[in-house]
Amino acid sequence: MRALVLEEKGKLNLRDIGLNEELRPNDVRIRTHTVGICGSDIHYYVHGKIGPFVVEEPMVLGHEAAGTVVEVGASVTHLRVGDRVCMEPGIPDMNSRATKLGIYNVDPAVRFWATPPVHGCLAPLVVHPAAFTYRLPDNVSFAEGAMVEPFAIGMQSAVKAQITPGDTAVVTGAGPIGMMTALAALAGGCARVIVSDLAQPKLDIIGAYDGIDAVNIRETPLQDYVAASTDGWGADVVFEASGAGAAILDLPNIVRPGGAAVLVGMPVEPVAFDIVGMQAKEVRIETVFRYANIYDRAINLIASGKVDLKPLITGTFDFEESVAAFDRAVEERATDVKLQIRMPD
Repeated sequence: MRALVLEEKGKLNLRDIGLNEELRPNDVRIRTHTVGICGSDIHYYVHGKIGPFVVEEPMVLGHEAAGTVVEVGASVTHLRVGDRVCMEPGIPDMNSRATKLGIYNVDPAVRFWATPPVHGCLAPLVVHPAAFTYRLPDNVSFAEGAMVEPFAIGMQSAVKAQITPGDTAVVTGAGPIGMMTALAALAGGCARVIVSDLAQPKLDIIGAYDGIDAVNIRETPLQDYVAASTDGWGADVVFEASGAGAAILDLPNIVRPGGAAVLVGMPVEPVAFDIVGMQAKEVRIETVFRYANIYDRAINLIASGKVDLKPLITGTFDFEESVAAFDRAVEERATDVKLQIRMPD
């Protein structure tokens, strides 16, 4: 099957590759339509590894996908051929302790698309468990369906924050996940979300949404803006979505006493953390790794119109342009949020 293959660090090819196409009783076969490019895909392309996950043999990239069911396994009852769907890319061990606790996202045995040695979905056809395949409402496009995966991280972040209606939140970092988190926080009940970044074009995109204040920290210190906006009290919730050491160290200066700090971004290396500063305010600290039991609610929010992700799709490439699409993503243009690849019919 022709797919986008990461041969090794820095080398991508569109070529035929042998993939496991066996359809088991609880699986569905899906013709992929749209696949988003994620930061982890780019990290594997540029660096050849993320932490302990090292690309040691050719691997198909991609894990943000939507498509159409073309075949169903003998035991599948809730999906039919022709259904438009999106796919949750992490498959846990259904018998693990983590899965039984409802936190299957941290199951050590989870198999996640495009995480070595598991192939991703940038291929015309994929086989996937029906239990992790979700029907798209008629008013949700394939492109929006492929946005459910990154939006689910924002949703997981909002759930972990335990938002109270009317809260003021801060999101540090206006990358794709930061933007998704800001929109999820609004949908979750925040009255206002302050988003900070260094890149003005990204702030212009997220700042166009009602309820979002965009702050360029090149011009205005975030601590000053938050203090002025909250009468010196601080934000009820701070979502750290940049992974930047300076932003993590600054958390005690942004969050209110008794507030919550949610660590969403992933630093490349260990960073300093002001434990005493957090203790002095009794800040509740939450961490986020992917998501669990979120996909259906994310789809419902998109379908309701309460969350519009379409403005965040800033470029679409044909499958034959996949290598060029990844090279564009490597550039990290300030005007780009989410790039997607449209698969062949």
